[in-house]
Amino acid sequence: MNKFTTSQVRELAKVNRLPFEVLMAIIKVETPGNGFDSKTGKILIQFEPSWFRRQEPFAPSGAWSVNKVDVQSKEWIAFNDAFKISPDSAMKSTSIGLPQIMGFHYERLGYKTVGSMWDDFKKGEYNQLLALVRFIMTDPKLTKAVRDKDYHMIAYIYNGAKYKEMAKKWGREPYDISLKKEAEKWERL
Repeated sequence: MNKFTTSQVRELAKVNRLPFEVLMAIIKVETPGNGFDSKTGKILIQFEPSWFRRQEPFAPSGAWSVNKVDVQSKEWIAFNDAFKISPDSAMKSTSIGLPQIMGFHYERLGYKTVGSMWDDFKKGEYNQLLALVRFIMTDPKLTKAVRDKDYHMIAYIYNGAKYKEMAKKWGREPYDISLKKEAEKWERL
């Protein structure tokens, strides 16, 4: 499994005319700075029951439908329960790896299937980093927001219009503020 380096992030930022510090901020705010669980070695996931319900409206309730935590062991229980119902829908309804990109974006990222996206992400963090850059570059509004360091717009596009409401609900700092603070740390390096 390949790990990413800050040198690789700097190079990808330069080639794509993206601010290095913003790319690092996205990585550090989305995950603890790695794409795999240090305890289990599994890819980091966030299973989203609401997205699964959209894909599988008649799925019976189960472990998948009560997932509301950021604990990897519980995320995997919910994901595996959903996977038994529909593998594709479960993978599409889960954000994965360093960039925590939802599986339903697989075509936008150039994958033929959601499974091939997961397989590529499982190969290592550098592959996940490349996908993050493709994710940004395939959305002109997100590209502009990243280049302009418009943290509100990045948060709005990346985590949805209700990102501030969700932060308040969970007792967390809003995503735009977390991004800005993290980017400022990397700007000084």
